[in-house]
Parts: sequence; C-alpha cells; structure tokens
Amino acid sequence: MKLFVNNLTVIDYSYLCAERGMVGESLIVDIILDGTLNEERMVLDFGLVKKQIKAVIDFEVDHKLLVPTNNDAISYNLIDDKTQLILDRPEQLPIYLNCPNEAFALLDTAVIDEEAITQHLTQAIKKVLPSNVVGLELTLAAEPMFGPFYHYSHGLKKHDGNCQRIAHGHRSIIEIERNGEKALDLEEYWAGRWQDIYLITDSDIVTPQDITLPEVLEPLRNVPQLYWLAYEAPQGRFELVIPQAHCEVVDFDTTVEELTEFIAKTLANDNVGDTISVIGYEGVDKGAMATCQVN
Repeated sequence: MKLFVNNLTVIDYSYLCAERGMVGESLIVDIILDGTLNEERMVLDFGLVKKQIKAVIDFEVDHKLLVPTNNDAISYNLIDDKTQLILDRPEQLPIYLNCPNEAFALLDTAVIDEEAITQHLTQAIKKVLPSNVVGLELTLAAEPMFGPFYHYSHGLKKHDGNCQRIAHGHRSIIEIERNGEKALDLEEYWAGRWQDIYLITDSDIVTPQDITLPEVLEPLRNVPQLYWLAYEAPQGRFELVIPQAHCEVVDFDTTVEELTEFIAKTLANDNVGDTISVIGYEGVDKGAMATCQVN
C-alpha cells in the first residue's frame, strides 16, 4: 500500500555554487510512503507525516546554506559551535562565512542539486519511519513559472526563527502592473537586476577588522571590492564576506514586505505619472503586494 502527500512543504534555502556563487532557491516537496497497514489500518497517520517528516526536512535543510563538501572550491573548518567556510573560485573573489553550525547543511556531494538534496533527506527521514514503512520516495521540484523570476539570498537579524540565518534564500516570481496592465518589460528588468543577488541591509555592514578570518584569508582585509557583514541574533553571531558585484545594498530590513514596497517605489520613480503595482513573492505561494505612484 502506498500513501502520498503532495506539497508536503516548501524548502527555502541558499546554496554555494562554483559558477554562480551564493544562490537562493525554493523547492516543493512531494512524498510517497510504501508499507503495510498498522494497527490503525494506516501506512502512517497523515498528521504524523505532516508533523514528523516535515520537521525532519525543516531541521536538515530549510533556511540553511547548503554546502557541497566534495567540491574542490569549498573548504571548511568546524570550531566548537561555529563553522568557518570558504568558496574560493579561480579568477573571482571568495565568499566567506563564519556562523553557528546550525546555519549550514553539509552535503556529501560535489554539486547541490535536487538529486543531492533528495538523497540527503531520504537518509534522514528513514531514521524516523516506523517499521511497517518499507519504502520512501521524495520528489523535489521547483515551482513551475511562466514569467520572470529571480533568486535572492539574505538574512534577517531581528527574526526569532531561522530567517535570522545570514545565508538563506528563495526563488521568487515577480508580477508587475503599470496602470493596471501587465508590464513584462518591468518584470524582466527586475528579474535580471536581482538574479542570484545577495540583498544587504546597510546597518549590517561592518569593517574588515570586525570579522574573524582564518589566516589564509588575512590578505582580503585590504581588498576594497568586498562587503563585510556581521550581526548578533538569537542563534549567535553571523559573519559574511561577499563580493560587491553579487550584492545590492538597501536601507531597510529585507523582509518581503519591505522588498516589495522598494520595488514599487523604485519603478514608480523611474516611471513618473504611472501607477505601479507589484506582487513580490518569498518563495512559493506567499508574499506581499504594494502600489505606488509618483506625480
């Protein structure tokens, strides 16, 4: 007997890629369990599927930075409750993080993709399944999108939950109307502007001297093309060094509400007299709406 749950959850995370740098992503999770009926005449109670299995998925990968530990461009060091991690790519400036261990998911793979994440989660979920469940099939897939979208990463230091982690992200649709009509040109412009972007709150920028660097990265303190970021949050201190070319700096916390309003105001200023309406998504099926006009 097989039991299935479609759209069990959405994983929002970022990952490191030798070609693209830090990439925000969102994946929808479907699950199929294969087994015999238990004493309740069920393979597994739907409530337990939605609670226990989703909890494993959230703990393992959601709102984390996924790291392909077998990639030659990646090196890392575990120091007590902290992980220091470097993405060092030829002919490009590195990305460096020093964060609580729980901010990362270290995967035994050379590349972070749907297959690698599926294998990692399958091993973790099998540990909590009852004995009558003998088969597990996970399907991870990006939301089908028929218009412009972007990948972004960020961190929210004021958040009590896992959004405080400095390197997590989303794959998000952008919908824009100009005077009540779909504005594909504006959608494509913004999707290009924020493709694989890291969004920085300006108050999180610190000096190079405020960052704990391993000795091998000490020469970076004199490199002007980097942003140095750090903040204290309930889970601990988060530090990130990232090339400026991968970033946009704003003067607000990068919540989806603030980001959507920022897009609307920016485009309204660029299109004086037009009414600009924006639906900004944070991953799948959630987001904010804003309208602005500048006369």
